[in-house]
This record gives sequence, structure tokens and C-alpha cells, in this order.
Amino acid sequence: MQLVPIPSLGEALHHSPISSIATSEIYLPSTVQWPGGNPPEDLVFFEKAGPRAKLFFNPAETTAAIVTCGGLCPGLNNVIRSVTRELRLTYGVNSVIGIRDGYAGLDPSRGRPPIELTEEFVEDIHHKGGTVIGTSRGPVDVSVAVDFLAARGVDILFTVGGDGTQRGGNALYEEAARRGRPLAVVGIPKTIDNDIRHVTRTFGFATAVEEAVRVIASAHTEARSVNDGVSLVKLMGRHAGFIAAAATVASQDVNFCLIPELPFSPDAFIRALEKRLADKDHAVIVVAEGAGQDLLGDSGVKDASGNAKLRDIGVFLRDRILSHFHDKGIEMVMRYFDPSYQIRGCAANTEDAVLCDRLARNAVHAAMSGRTGMVISFLHGHFAHVSIGSIAAGGRTVELDSELWRAVLASTGQAPRFE
Repeated sequence: MQLVPIPSLGEALHHSPISSIATSEIYLPSTVQWPGGNPPEDLVFFEKAGPRAKLFFNPAETTAAIVTCGGLCPGLNNVIRSVTRELRLTYGVNSVIGIRDGYAGLDPSRGRPPIELTEEFVEDIHHKGGTVIGTSRGPVDVSVAVDFLAARGVDILFTVGGDGTQRGGNALYEEAARRGRPLAVVGIPKTIDNDIRHVTRTFGFATAVEEAVRVIASAHTEARSVNDGVSLVKLMGRHAGFIAAAATVASQDVNFCLIPELPFSPDAFIRALEKRLADKDHAVIVVAEGAGQDLLGDSGVKDASGNAKLRDIGVFLRDRILSHFHDKGIEMVMRYFDPSYQIRGCAANTEDAVLCDRLARNAVHAAMSGRTGMVISFLHGHFAHVSIGSIAAGGRTVELDSELWRAVLASTGQAPRFE
């Protein structure tokens, strides 16, 4: 059992304008359940988030910046808006700038100049999908980026992105520290897949599940409206099937759910599908994009962030199913749905909007107090300061003995495995 410390830029000397102050002596456990009543040896505790009585930065002399990186996710503009307003209205920070086009915007030779984020600029952006300051994938030269931030007088950088983005932000903090320049780097974890370690729920996930259920409803209608109709819906989830599993349970109209955590034999799966059509005359299949990659082989291609590009399991399954039924002389109708970009570009729903606002405000509290090298985590119903190293140690996946997966099996009626 251990307490995970959060790096600090130094002693906080300035009084906070917030009257209701949390104490930094409160810690949240990384897990709240353990078998046998005994906590596991690797149990860690994280500092609880919230405003502090003393600030490291004098708000009137502080410049803050925010950058959004990686793929789109519902809620990015909500985060930008709430960070800006908390800095300006609560703390009285006079300058908040938006770094354009992701980390590329920290390199003058690659990105567009930053823009000032005023109250007027961010007033209505939460109604829109995407990110008003732009995004990109890939790293930036750390030395060039710190030079850029220093030239702009940036004291605080908020990084909104996945684990690669947060590791990049930590490298910026370390380079600034090496130069003797205080730079608070506080991350707001962004992954629509909800698969970050020590984070119960990431923003955008609830919206993605809600939009996925709408697509599944249309897929169900298509399948039921023809004889032997099959609808195949591919959803997000590179390494974890949380969106596919949650949408399946929420929909209750899915007959088969395939996720990265569940290896399967295509032949065994298609036999189960054939039996389903013989019994019920239609079927709806949901597959996460990372499922069955062992069947497809390594693409050998990486994106700008260094992530291996997945092969298309949706097209693979569609073609295998069509080929199987054609070879057996069985007439069926296939409908294929891939709504991934449609879902990623949506504006946040109300549940995500609330989460985005709270994440953003707690990120501001942490940064103003001088904390750095960390992200804000929504953990077991509370907000916590989690070190970059803690989340970079590995992601979360759907456990096949979990309540969530048992709910998937119950709602679909599918076999536990297709072997």
C-alpha cells in the first residue's frame, strides 16, 4: 500500500480567492473492492482534487494555455470553455491562450499561431462537436516547445489527450524544470474508449454509448425488416470493449457482441449466427474495432502517434459472413454500419457535459496550486490527482468475469466463447 505523491513547483504563497477549500491530506484508494476483505499489496492512494488555500501562481501575473491532441471526442469544447472560465472568472487570470492544432502548435514552423481564449470566444462552443482550437497527432520537439512556451510567458499548460499526450506533457514539464523554469503541466485524460488506468470514466464515453445505441436501433430495424436480415455494427474500442459492451446492454437489441478481450473463431461464430437466423430470422452484431486482430495480422503501419493501425475487423466479418451463406446457398441480407467518425464528432450529452466541467475546474485548481506532472481523474465518484507514471503503466480492459460482461451475455443470449 502506498501514497502516490504529485510533483509540485514549490511552496504556495498566494491566497486563493475560493472560500471553500479542500484539504490536501485526503487520499482516494485506487480500488474500493478486494476479495477476502484484505486490500491488495499493490493498492495505491491518490491525492483528492479540489481548490487549495494557497496558490503557487499569482493569478494577475499568470498566463495559461490549453492544447487538445489526438482524435476527436465529444466534450473537448466543454473542457476548453470550463478551463477558460474557471481561470478568468474564479481566479482572475488575465491571459488564457489556445494552442492550435495539437502539439504541432508548439512549434512555430509547423503550427498556426495560438489564439486568445476570451469569455466571448468560448461562450457558445460547448454546443459544438470537435475542438475549436484544432488537434493533431504526433509528438513535438520538446526543446522547441519549451522555447515557444517561454517566449509566450506560459506558466500553466493544460494537455487534453490520451496517455501519449500526457507523457508528452510530462516531458515538457521535465525540460522546463531542467532549465529552472516553473511550468505546471496538468492533463485532462481524453479517450472515448474509457480505457485509462485509474480513471473510472473518461469524458465522451457516455455520449459515445448513447449515439451507438441510436445506430444499433437503426441496425435492428433494418435486420427485422427483411427475411434473414443481419446488421453488423462496428464501434470504437482499440484495446478495450467498453463502448461495445455498454451499448449492447443499453440497447438490449444486440444478439452478438465481440470485443478485443474475447478471442473467437470466425467459423464457430458464424455457426452460432446461422443457428440464430434459423431460430429468429434476424440478427444484430456489434463488434469493437480492436476485436479479432489476431485473425488479421499486423498491418505494419503506424499513425503519427506511433500507434499500430488496426486492420478492419468489420469488413473482414462482413465478407466472411456473406461468403459463408453464399457458399451454403442460404439467402440473407447484410447491412453494415461504421458510425465511428459520426459518433466522435458529436457534441457532448448532458452527462458528459457535467463531467467535462468538473474535470476542467479541478484541473485549474491543481495547476494554480503548483501541482504538475499529473492528470485529473474521475475515480470512484470523486476527483483525484493521478501521476503521469501511474496512468502510463497500462490501460483498463473489460474483465470477462465482470458484472458488465455478464450483463452482455444475459442481454444477448450468446455463448461465453466462440471456439
